[in-house]
Amino acid sequence: MNPETTSFVRFPLDGEWMALRTPASGVPSHGTQFLGQSHAYDFVRPTGRRLAPFGPTLFAHAYGLVRAESFAAWGASVRSVAAGRVVAAKDRWPDRRRLNGIADLIRMAVFDRFRTLRIAAEDWRPLTGNYVLVESAIGVALYAHLQQGSLCVQVGDEIAEGTLLGRVGNSGRSSMPHLHFHLMDRADGLNARGLPCAITAYERREGTRWLPASGVPRLREHVRMSGTIILT
Repeated sequence: MNPETTSFVRFPLDGEWMALRTPASGVPSHGTQFLGQSHAYDFVRPTGRRLAPFGPTLFAHAYGLVRAESFAAWGASVRSVAAGRVVAAKDRWPDRRRLNGIADLIRMAVFDRFRTLRIAAEDWRPLTGNYVLVESAIGVALYAHLQQGSLCVQVGDEIAEGTLLGRVGNSGRSSMPHLHFHLMDRADGLNARGLPCAITAYERREGTRWLPASGVPRLREHVRMSGTIILT
């Protein structure tokens, strides 16, 4: 696989989402090459409410304890961006079910940054939470922070584009329910290289209008699948 070639894939979620992290803002998009995540995306689900943009109010999230289930992204369907074979499917890692924005910010900026993270080649859950790896002709796709007990596939499954893999959760190192997705050149995460990946045939929101698009969603851009697609 050519690490300079950009692969175009289906959007991995149903409905409207916002790109909270994206390679459009710079590479590596998450500040690290670790686990091949140089071109990774984070998608959160917006509510359209100014004071409660992702579910709970900003005040409650910052100063109280809010439930993971109160976020709009919680439990949303995660779908395969391409046909391929499941090469890893790790479940049973607990979701963080009570969240406080200020405490989580301190945890990520201070404790997580300087705390040694031990990731085994065969199990990445301390970082990614519950996850699925799908190998295809364009590389290996990682879907991370899935909800505990939600995985719908197992190792060895041959799946089609759009297959339901699991549900959005808040497992691993996650500050709120969201999907982390990226493409890499191999399933060996400790030695993988990230691959450029763009979204084909989606729609982006400008004001009250939805416009056709294809490419890398911009930071905080609202995106959704083009048309109406019903999958089971």
